[in-house]
Amino acid sequence: MSSNAFGNIFCFTSYGESHGKSIGGIIEGCPPGFKFDFKAIQYDLNNRRPGQSMITSSRDEKDVVEFLSGFNKNISLGTPIAFQIKNEDKISNDYSNIKNIFRPSHADYSYNIKYGIRDYRGGGRSSARETASRVVAGSIAKQVLNKFGIKFITYVSSIGLIKLKKSYKEIDINEINDSLVKCPDNIISKKMIKLIELVKNKGDTVGGIVSAVIKNTPAGLGEPIFDKLQANLAKAMLSINGAKGFDYGGGFEMTKLKGSNVNDEFIKKNNELTTKTNFSGGIQGGISNGNDIYFRVAFKPVSSIFKIQNSYDNEGKKVKFKIEGRHDPCIVPRAVPIVEAMGAITILDHFLRNKCIKI
Repeated sequence: MSSNAFGNIFCFTSYGESHGKSIGGIIEGCPPGFKFDFKAIQYDLNNRRPGQSMITSSRDEKDVVEFLSGFNKNISLGTPIAFQIKNEDKISNDYSNIKNIFRPSHADYSYNIKYGIRDYRGGGRSSARETASRVVAGSIAKQVLNKFGIKFITYVSSIGLIKLKKSYKEIDINEINDSLVKCPDNIISKKMIKLIELVKNKGDTVGGIVSAVIKNTPAGLGEPIFDKLQANLAKAMLSINGAKGFDYGGGFEMTKLKGSNVNDEFIKKNNELTTKTNFSGGIQGGISNGNDIYFRVAFKPVSSIFKIQNSYDNEGKKVKFKIEGRHDPCIVPRAVPIVEAMGAITILDHFLRNKCIKI
């Protein structure tokens, strides 16, 4: 399988570079006969796109998706869905001063070692620009899953040292998209915005955590051993640019507790088995158990900082440089729809593997 493709039955392949003519992809395995809301897909893209506010990159891409195949009057045909998003606001000259320099913590050096060439214009294929295509595929997957009652809640739970202390059960999901930073708490949201603005004014960047919840997932999704559901979710999340960590359920905090504290005791509710707690995060033995699936994805501070840095060029000479161009001081808010998209792609793929929908 190509390294540019993700999924087994619902399979998405992406293409394109940051400053190429377009980015896009092909989706195979989308069930036929489903009516899709293209405005909802564009809404998800708008949530990811740059130029939304003073705390995001000023690159002004409209990110309008154009579907080339796979639909007839918004109804899926079961055939490959091809789509493209044109790159219209690229300024490649912003990168001319670093075309021979290996930027710290970027993919410049590793790409050059592997391929013997790299596209320095906006990072080329390694740019987070590529993730817009994932949002399209994920939005399609999400609409299919929504018809079966499966819902997604995704939001920013921390930026830097500022943390939302509420659990996902306590938040008002209606506040997520009212916040510039996609944090469902007005007071915490304002603190996060202030921190990002402060960091931006100093030419620096800051990271954070995106939390996600998948509700009403049926029991039985996931495969034994190497295709455990949480393993595929982890792969999906860690494939996102800037992602540095993944944990689910009780996660790393469980290492501080005892087994007697975190075992999910079985109880009967409405004459059906469920669990009293959900430290397992809705997944046991790699297979969903019907409880809420919840996880967190940690994102590093963006590597493109507006400070003088030391590095080396292609010829091994030591250099000092300062980047130019348009970059996010914090990528975390824009990562929210990407995390949701990759979650939806993963769950729909397992949904189809489990033959929950006949194709």
